[in-house]
Amino acid sequence: MFLMLAEVLHLYKLRDVFDRDDTAGKIAEWIRFHTTHVEWVGCSLHDMIQPSFTFLVGVSLVFSVAARSSRGQTKGQMLVHALGRSVILVLLGIFLRSLGKPQTNFTFDDTLTQIGLGYWFLYLVSGWSTRAVVVVLLVVLGGYWGAFIAYPKPPEGFDYAAVGVPSEWGAHWSEGLLVHFNKNSNLAWAFDRWWMNLFPRTSEFSHSAGGYSTLSFVPTLGTMLLGLLAGRLLKNVDDRRKRLGGMVLVGVVFMVLGYGLDWLGICPVVKRIWTSSWVLWSGGTCFLWLAALSLLCDEWRFTSWGGFFRVVGANSIVAYVLSWTLEGPVIDAFKRHFGFFFSAAAERLSKSVSADASRMADLEAVLLGLGVLGIFWLVLFWLYRQRIFVRI
Repeated sequence: MFLMLAEVLHLYKLRDVFDRDDTAGKIAEWIRFHTTHVEWVGCSLHDMIQPSFTFLVGVSLVFSVAARSSRGQTKGQMLVHALGRSVILVLLGIFLRSLGKPQTNFTFDDTLTQIGLGYWFLYLVSGWSTRAVVVVLLVVLGGYWGAFIAYPKPPEGFDYAAVGVPSEWGAHWSEGLLVHFNKNSNLAWAFDRWWMNLFPRTSEFSHSAGGYSTLSFVPTLGTMLLGLLAGRLLKNVDDRRKRLGGMVLVGVVFMVLGYGLDWLGICPVVKRIWTSSWVLWSGGTCFLWLAALSLLCDEWRFTSWGGFFRVVGANSIVAYVLSWTLEGPVIDAFKRHFGFFFSAAAERLSKSVSADASRMADLEAVLLGLGVLGIFWLVLFWLYRQRIFVRI
């Protein structure tokens, strides 16, 4: 959640500020890569924000169901709650995506809508045996991959420019199974060409600029199922070595499988359409991160470092809404009242680090983002101190 809030820093602009080949330029390029999404294939740190959030939905459900059961809630009551949560998440996602639009922007590729579309089913599966959950996971991943392969590949001469993809774009495949996963010419794109136009729109939907799709909620369910399995390991396995060893083993195996499927040309690692190999790769990464944090916090009891981040995570929905609603107004307020300060600070900083003076506006944007991030954190800190936790 902190990484998501930190988008306001616009750290990728540092690459233009340090547009050179020295150490500073290389560091700025590394920062740019890991604070932006990859174009299509691969993974950056920024790409791991959504799968990590989604993975933790599955992890937390294990503990949530146990807590509600201990309070005497029936399965029927919990199902009603899960259905209600799904609806609220979908509607909230649509609401946030509609801000600044002339009418309701019916879109279903937002993080909240993607989770909401599958959350109710995740709850149903949470009562099944681990073997049954694994079977469901295999069906989801195998079925999603098979559906893409079954959909006809783009015909020769397909007009990629008409669907927002330059014909010279380097991420196209021209042969093999991977052709079925090209941007805005695949099964998920075809589905949205039908589905999205069922809703009122200012113009006909032809493609998503980023290649995102509604159907990604199906494999997103797979990521939540991986989280569910991880949650069971955390909660039910008392032996520390078995628990941590199991998470590390599963994490490594899934990452190898995900990378192997991509390397063999069977299924590419693409977040934007949440391919089955992406589920494995990102899910494996989440298993390893969770194992490391469990060792650090649960076993070694070293938790003081995490206080700053707990403030954000304790009100994740508030943090998400803040990033969508108040970033612009707060930046405008800073410019209106303290613009001279940020301009002067950017000028002085650019001289001290020998930055490109012509890119001072980019450096100022980073400083403005730092101010906004500080305001957001203080709001969340106040809520944390008042023990106000907004949940759906």
